[in-house]
Amino acid sequence: MRFARIGAIGEERPALLVDGTYYDLSGVTDDITGGFLSTGGPERARAAFDGGELPELPGAASARVGAPIARPSAVVCIGMNYAAHAAESGSAPPTVPILFLKTPNTVVGPDDVARIPRGSTKTDWEVELGVVIGERASYLDSPADSIRHIAGFVVANDLSEREWQLEISGGQWSKGKSAPGFTPVGPWLVTPDEVDYRDLRLQSRVNGEPRQDSTTADLIFDVDRIVYDLSQYLTLEPGDLVLTGTPEGVALSGRFPYLKAGDVVEIEIDGLGLQRQEFVDA
Repeated sequence: MRFARIGAIGEERPALLVDGTYYDLSGVTDDITGGFLSTGGPERARAAFDGGELPELPGAASARVGAPIARPSAVVCIGMNYAAHAAESGSAPPTVPILFLKTPNTVVGPDDVARIPRGSTKTDWEVELGVVIGERASYLDSPADSIRHIAGFVVANDLSEREWQLEISGGQWSKGKSAPGFTPVGPWLVTPDEVDYRDLRLQSRVNGEPRQDSTTADLIFDVDRIVYDLSQYLTLEPGDLVLTGTPEGVALSGRFPYLKAGDVVEIEIDGLGLQRQEFVDA
């Protein structure tokens, strides 16, 4: 299944996307939240669709697409999780997952206008597979248990201000990760039965020029290991978003310029959709 949230900021309506048509889930849930995901919401949505109970969402084709999950309680990120990206960043591949956090209010729609933060000279793009938690995960027994706690997957852009992240951060990356709108997510939340999350192609383009092109098969720590590992140190709640790392091909490499007003970034993951951001000055 593919879940979405359609409408103006603050007025998004929950929807189910089937064969290119958006169906209104307002009769099933008020929103796509952790509570919906953890209490059988997806199953109720499927039953309602199969029973012909869901009306089409009027105007959805031309409406704004919001992030497919309402604001999570946490955005938990894994850094340097592709060997080639670690190398282009000047680091050796990590031996344990590297954890950092983004503030939840950075989550925005996939095509919302993106702003270069005030004073920024090193705003960078990062296509990432996002994992949405569907059931509380704490002290899992093994990586094999992780999939039971995953509601689905999303495209995410882990936008980063590299000077703030690396040069004036004091060693804590979150300063360069949490500017307004720095986590575009969506367009859809796709349930695990729809995709092979172990081998998904990720791509990014800037002004139509290729930047990143890799696959989740190249992750150093795969999705199952990440969720398991995180659960040993913190509790993941339903609706939380986990970003799994970005492949090589970012501006930090020195091969490409950092983003500026007027640039257009497109990122996509097979089966999960495409997002497009036009950048303006803050």
